[in-house]
Formats: sequence, C-alpha cells, structure tokens
Amino acid sequence: MPEITIRRATAADSRRLTRLVRGSSAYQGPYAVMVDGYRVGGAYIEHHPVHVAVDADDRVLGFYALLLDEAELDLAFVADSAQGLGIGRRLIEHMTGEARAAGLAAVRVVAHPPAEEFYLRTGARRTGTVAATGRVHWDRPELSYDLAAATA
Repeated sequence: MPEITIRRATAADSRRLTRLVRGSSAYQGPYAVMVDGYRVGGAYIEHHPVHVAVDADDRVLGFYALLLDEAELDLAFVADSAQGLGIGRRLIEHMTGEARAAGLAAVRVVAHPPAEEFYLRTGARRTGTVAATGRVHWDRPELSYDLAAATA
C-alpha cells in the first residue's frame, strides 16, 4: 500500500477534487447526470470539513466532505486507480473520528446505490430509502454511522 496522508483540503484542491468526481467510473451510464457539470468549489471546501487522502507525491487518491450542521456525509470518492487499496475505509474511519470529535452522535449517508455495500462493510446500517427526485431518477439507500457504537 502506498504511503497515504489524510489532510484537510484547501480551496487550492478544488480542481483536483472536481476532476476526481467527474471522472469517477461509478458515475457512468445512467448515473452520469449526477456529476455532469459538478464542481467541488473552493468556498465549499473552506466552509465544510473536507479531507483528502494523498500519496507521497501529493496525488489525490480520495476525499470526503462532512456537513457538521446536518450531520451528513455529503461526498465520498476514491480515485478509480486507487480502488481496493483500503483508502475508502481509511477515509471513513477518519470521517467518523472527526464527527465524534465534533460531538456528533451519528452521521447520515444518502448513498449512491452501487456504494451501499461499501458503507455497510465499513459500519453503517441501513435506515431507509430516499425516493427519486429532480435529476435523480432512482431511489437511494439511506444509512447511518452510529458513533456511540463500537468503531468499525
């Protein structure tokens, strides 16, 4: 496994995070509408706790965005080239630690349907379904990381 550092993202990371989102193979075909024109803006990064996993050369391997006021994981992506290296699990462990430190009891996740199993494997539990609406033409699983429970 490559040397990985998880650090707070800055506005300067905006373009790299946007490229990661738009280039994700998880959002091809019918899911492409979700990332078409999507931008991870500098103001968003500065306002919310966004953390990025980078290798020794500062290459972005993945990131997540936690919305503290809503107690929700808003974004979580791992670069296609970094899939299967444990980076997603490390990002989730980092996110739950940050959420606990912020005093959150749980973190809600409205998941991309193909990602549901990943969230379940990393300790989330299924709490319901969010119905299709707007540009999203498919129901999405709703999950929760219960932070009072044992760490995944």
